[in-house]
Amino acid sequence: MVWRAWRGRRIPLAWLLLTRQPARLAVALAGIAFAGILMFMQFGFRDGLFDASVVIHRRFDADLVMISPRSTSSVSMAGFPRRRLVQAMADPDVIGTTPVNWNLLLWRNPDTRDTRSILALGFNPSDPLFRDSDLEERSGVLTQLGRILFDERSRAEFGPVAEWFRDGRVVESEINGRRVRVAGLVSIGASFGADGNMLTSSETFLDLLPDTPPGSIEVGLIRLRAGADAEAVARRIQAELPPDARVLTRQGFIDFEMDYWRSSTAIGFIFTLGAAMGFVVGCVIVYQILYSDVSDHLAEYATLMAMGYRLRSLLGVVAREGLLLAVLGYLPAYAAGLGLYALVRDATNLPVGMDLDRALLVFGLILTMCMGSAFMAMRRLADADPAEIF
Repeated sequence: MVWRAWRGRRIPLAWLLLTRQPARLAVALAGIAFAGILMFMQFGFRDGLFDASVVIHRRFDADLVMISPRSTSSVSMAGFPRRRLVQAMADPDVIGTTPVNWNLLLWRNPDTRDTRSILALGFNPSDPLFRDSDLEERSGVLTQLGRILFDERSRAEFGPVAEWFRDGRVVESEINGRRVRVAGLVSIGASFGADGNMLTSSETFLDLLPDTPPGSIEVGLIRLRAGADAEAVARRIQAELPPDARVLTRQGFIDFEMDYWRSSTAIGFIFTLGAAMGFVVGCVIVYQILYSDVSDHLAEYATLMAMGYRLRSLLGVVAREGLLLAVLGYLPAYAAGLGLYALVRDATNLPVGMDLDRALLVFGLILTMCMGSAFMAMRRLADADPAEIF
């Protein structure tokens, strides 16, 4: 029985052909891994851009969000009358609102005295802002004029604010020429639109921007009763409001920001094009390797055909070579992607990380790349005519 099993075993011809020349195999795997790393980084940067652009949007404690129709993105938010948010309270499904001021202000680094734009959010400290349970406790210090909560995950160019505050030092700086004091820390994260963030009260916000009309806000957060249909409530409120305010669902507000970076800027296109170039480079490398392998063993393939092997069986050998190259080339690309993502997160504070969808996408592209190249190399195998070779 063991002898019959031994005689009936299949020879791993594809694996033997690939490993017959280790140097060629190493070059092929290096090329596939390089293409995979390039695709991982390009897709990672693109998705990180989109995720970073909605860091604050996702944390808002809201079911609906009211903005101005003139707003185009988080870096260009227009104001609208605050009374529109009051009017929304007339809907029976609305249980609470939070008016929010949103603008980019000039922050002076307390260490180097350099200035840099920082995203400032002004709100009533007694109103819910984020879904974080600890923000309600920290926001009480904002009732004093000139106090702010600084984002400890802001870029280093804003100064060693978090380190100084944890060391017990009094941290003061200037915003638009006015003195402010850091009264606490929050953890939000930088984005492509803003390198740093700060929270303050509406009173302090208007003091920092005295030209802002007191009755104007940039964002209105609306909370609904449990079980309410957010889309239906949004349509009802929108129908009752003048055209100077726009009501979005929470997901609609997130999509509003992502659509800006996806369609109104060239960044998304550039990263996608970079991934496509990596795919093309990988196809060329794999095709050259498989074509050379088939050409080098054309006489052996012709001998097998003369012995009775059908062309379909030999084409399957080339296909298995492509599959083996895809798997072996993907593994180092995945490992390198994990390491590079960690490096980018530490250097930029951007939410770049590996997820299942991206891992499967890149593997699918590498598999398509290798199998497509194997299919093109099969045309060379069709030329293996025993009559011509011998």
